[in-house]
Amino acid sequence: MAFERKVVPLKGDTPGAVTEFTYYVIGPRDAPEKVHLQAALHADEHPGTMVLHHLLPMLRQADDQGLLRARFTVMPLVNPLGMATFALRRHIGRYDANTGINFNRRWPDLFSAIRSQLNGRLSDDERFNVNLIRKAVSNWIDAQQPRSANEQLRLLVLKEAHDAEFVFDLHCDDDSLIHIFTSPELMPELQDLADWMGAAATLTAADSGGGSFDEVLPQLYRKVALANPGKPVPMASATATLEYRGQSDVFDHFGADDARRLWGFLCERNLIDTDPGARPAPLSEATPFDATEIVRADRPGLVAYRVELGERVTKGQPVADLIALDGPEAFMARTPILATTDGLVLSRAMAKYAPRGAGIMKIVGKTPISGRKGAYLLED
Repeated sequence: MAFERKVVPLKGDTPGAVTEFTYYVIGPRDAPEKVHLQAALHADEHPGTMVLHHLLPMLRQADDQGLLRARFTVMPLVNPLGMATFALRRHIGRYDANTGINFNRRWPDLFSAIRSQLNGRLSDDERFNVNLIRKAVSNWIDAQQPRSANEQLRLLVLKEAHDAEFVFDLHCDDDSLIHIFTSPELMPELQDLADWMGAAATLTAADSGGGSFDEVLPQLYRKVALANPGKPVPMASATATLEYRGQSDVFDHFGADDARRLWGFLCERNLIDTDPGARPAPLSEATPFDATEIVRADRPGLVAYRVELGERVTKGQPVADLIALDGPEAFMARTPILATTDGLVLSRAMAKYAPRGAGIMKIVGKTPISGRKGAYLLED
């Protein structure tokens, strides 16, 4: 049994700057499986931090009682660097203020990093291959010389996450229902996770185009398998982004209920030795992410929504109006914005002033949308 609080100093990029990164390692050191949980990679998204705030005492008690069957790494605030970025009293936690890069984009391509270490070494034993891949990743991480505080942070997170059987990155949207992003190979395996969470949608993509954290390990195993036909290479890490509603939904009652639901999933998977109770009934099934429409404003205006979260809409239905802010009918004209697919209204933008091209809504459909397939699927 172990409940360890770890504090790692991240050397800053300016004189005298040091940021403390605090996280927890919990459970038997010799456990056969590992679970990695992290929240607030986008440092301005805090519902996941609230979930882990409620989950940590549950894990601590379970560890005291000898109920943990897995080793847990829990990072409730995985991006302390982003917590420091304010401009004009606004927290800018989504982007690195120095580079402008989204904190959840451009994570390393581990296959390219370790490919040469694997050449000719894979066997016909699946477990051997997984261990070989993980050892190669660990060696690559240890060999790196980080050039910035952000690189230090990323390498530390990868070091803890790369050998986990379950890797869950807790985020939130703007104003949204609960949903999941994951790889198509992991469904329907993770349908139980969706059911426990009460997910309104599970969106799958092999490559959404941005190099996000939740795709690092699936891309690694997928590419190794493709490069080594005939060798057994499983999708050894069940990795997903868990979207817990919207940015303003940081409340104890949500966090406590979401933690109990995540606990239920962990118990049903025998990662914690206690009865989870009955699994909740499913609310949705997985759909390809390229079937989700990102509704965008085709001109600047003030957004007036016509539909609510969770509402089902049809192609051609007006879902919002844009109120003109300039031109001959400024502040009087309204231009309807139409859905281009049938589906569920999953999220909406909280900011009602939309410049041209701004995404204002996501509608989850079932049929891939022309122009989305093979394209950059993310909003930014």
